[in-house]
Amino acid sequence: MRVCRFLLLLLLLLLPVVLAACARRPPPYYAASPHYAASPSYYPVPQTQYPVSPQRPDLDAMVYGAPAPYRRPPPGYRPAYRPAYAPPAYYPRTAYRPVPPPSYTVRTATKYVPVHELPDHNGPYTLDSGDKLRIVVFGQDTLSNTYTVDAAGQIAMPLIGAVPARDTTTAALSAAIKSRLAQGYIREPSVAVEVETYRPFFVLGEVTYPGQYPYVPHMTVENAVAIAGGFTPRATKSKVTITRKIQGVPQRFALPLRYKVRPGDVVTVGERWF
Repeated sequence: MRVCRFLLLLLLLLLPVVLAACARRPPPYYAASPHYAASPSYYPVPQTQYPVSPQRPDLDAMVYGAPAPYRRPPPGYRPAYRPAYAPPAYYPRTAYRPVPPPSYTVRTATKYVPVHELPDHNGPYTLDSGDKLRIVVFGQDTLSNTYTVDAAGQIAMPLIGAVPARDTTTAALSAAIKSRLAQGYIREPSVAVEVETYRPFFVLGEVTYPGQYPYVPHMTVENAVAIAGGFTPRATKSKVTITRKIQGVPQRFALPLRYKVRPGDVVTVGERWF
């Protein structure tokens, strides 16, 4: 009994000494990432303050060699690099996906089928067969009258005869008439030309009442279809085909409903499949 008490008392006396010895030991080392040593903001601690602990020999060290010891970074150090385990930055596939070449069908169609640009509806109006013109010659009531452009594209006036009017503007026709009257007929003539009645336009295809209709200025394709009675149940309502003469050559265009119609145009409404 006395021996047990003696051993317990001895243990209590030695315990503070052991704890004080453990508190005075240097802090343990740990294996840090190699990026710590490569970072420019890392400042190694002197060897005298933190000596490197000896490596314990084991089977891995004998086969692969002992790992290089790393120093502990200073307190509060935060690496300013991307961790090795962070996923790479995401780049959308469209950034590096090559553009595929056009198919054989597209290349062939582009080669043999010409693509026309939309006609300019803001340009000057040109005259053609069917237009009725009001021509006024100042001081000459016998010459001032209404003239119609005939099938040959001309107008017939007294004294000067036939004057070409097709594919010309009203200003150009006025200058031509003035030039002819000044050749021995009237001294310093003054001529004004304006369109009294435009030539009609035509609506064909999937409309209720296809046919010929008088032109109204600033008319659109949608207005033309409405005048013709509207679409039929089988009509294509997104685009229509317009045939227009440009410099005397008929050309066809696929145009939306908001596009403006011109005198002499042939509006064709197609039929949808479904």
